[in-house]
Amino acid sequence: MSQKFQVEGMSCQHCVQSVQNAVWTVDPKAQVTVDLPTGHVDVLSAQPRKDLVAAIEEAGYRVQGGNDAA
Repeated sequence: MSQKFQVEGMSCQHCVQSVQNAVWTVDPKAQVTVDLPTGHVDVLSAQPRKDLVAAIEEAGYRVQGGNDAA
């Protein structure tokens, strides 16, 4: 399932890698696409949204809308 996130606090390629690694801790097979300038993160994963949000936020980034976003 494709899930979209608006992630705040990313400013460089290291941030992109950190967000990707955070998602991969929840689902190692997830496909993660990050658009750094806009902060959009697209994740193709069957894992629950709340688990993906928690992993991204644990890595130090804020997900707009958190678990409530569709």
